[in-house]
Amino acid sequence: MSKTVILIPSRLSATRLPGKPLLKINGISIISHVVKKAKESDIGEVYVATEDKEILDDVNLNGGKTILTSNKHKTGSDRIFECFEKLDLKDIDYIINLQGDEPNIDINDLKHLNKMIEVNKPEIGTLASEINDKSKLINKSIVKVITESKVTINNFPIALDFRRKVNNLNSNILHHIGIYAYKPDVLKKLNKFKQTKNEIKNKLEQLRAMENGIKINVALAKFCPIGVDTMEDYVALKKILEYKS
Repeated sequence: MSKTVILIPSRLSATRLPGKPLLKINGISIISHVVKKAKESDIGEVYVATEDKEILDDVNLNGGKTILTSNKHKTGSDRIFECFEKLDLKDIDYIINLQGDEPNIDINDLKHLNKMIEVNKPEIGTLASEINDKSKLINKSIVKVITESKVTINNFPIALDFRRKVNNLNSNILHHIGIYAYKPDVLKKLNKFKQTKNEIKNKLEQLRAMENGIKINVALAKFCPIGVDTMEDYVALKKILEYKS
């Protein structure tokens, strides 16, 4: 069985919604909700990588573990690489980069990704869900992944491209979920590459990997979590989660 660690990058200075990791749902911060889900998946140890003492204090108060990182990082993958180096963990086969702004991530989808990386040993693995609403195709805030073949619950095809906008829907275009499972040596290699023009233009760090010859395999997620990028996202998700409770 592969040994995996889950690292969650988080910072207060988000461009569109500053301070969002500490916004509360049912009295608990968004980042601590994500930590709770990660721990419930029972995949491996869970740490939050952050540059902010306020996040560190909140996560620690709620029973999580944290590593304080530099405030110079441009992407989440760069932040978790520093975190991983500081932890100095031994015999880790995969590092899962879990987004800190998706508190309703489905635990079973996390487990499915972990199962697929254990079996297939990809350089990088990620998740994507089916698109049922064609309006998502032109919504630039929703990232689409194009795969070499149709993604099913039993296969793990390679991603051909990631885009913010596509014109037509077909069975090989899915809604990308920003979760990545890296081999440690691949994350180290990725950290050494400079940001590419396409990565910067599209604000998609996975393009840096692809443009440097690193393959990304895609597993099917049954549920598409709501990411909190705006105040409207937060209010909508808060209503859903607080209603469920």
